[in-house]
Amino acid sequence: MSKLIVFNHISLDGYFVDTNGSMMWAKMDNIDADYNAFVGENASGDGSLLFGRLTYELMIKYWPTPMAKQHDPVVAEGMNNMPKFVFSRTMDKASWNNTTVVKGDLVAEVKKMKQQSGPGMAILGSGTIVSQLAAAGLIDEYQVVVNPIILGKGRTMFEDVKNMVKLNLTKTRRFKSGKVYVCYEPAV
Repeated sequence: MSKLIVFNHISLDGYFVDTNGSMMWAKMDNIDADYNAFVGENASGDGSLLFGRLTYELMIKYWPTPMAKQHDPVVAEGMNNMPKFVFSRTMDKASWNNTTVVKGDLVAEVKKMKQQSGPGMAILGSGTIVSQLAAAGLIDEYQVVVNPIILGKGRTMFEDVKNMVKLNLTKTRRFKSGKVYVCYEPAV
């Protein structure tokens, strides 16, 4: 059975995107060598990436570009080479290499994907998908980087979760930049 993780940045007040849908604030102050090494280690893993259409459209604007290959070569290589699945009712095809568009029911499709053996899957961004899969109990691990910034307004990645989801803390790591990585698994 494949493991499904979420990796997202949040502000101290709990938002993963600001009111404009941007995550650029999470890229600020990335002069922390220890944090950058951590990102590089995470990006070099096996598995596949799951996106919603909006996140896919943001990712494709940067990761396949020469700028990404110059500024973030390790992450760019991982992002470009990993298999990617975009859940969308409106997209017909994807232009980013190794990308498949999935039009079926999100929860049913992810249940099928999790039944397959092999490396795990990661969701980056994609708050609507995170929210639906969290509510369905399909996420095995939540990896969150808390950024030392207060946005005041934005979107939480758990907007559609109506019932409490209890979690157990499994890992933490503090970085010089003030970012804090926390990892949780659903309580059994």
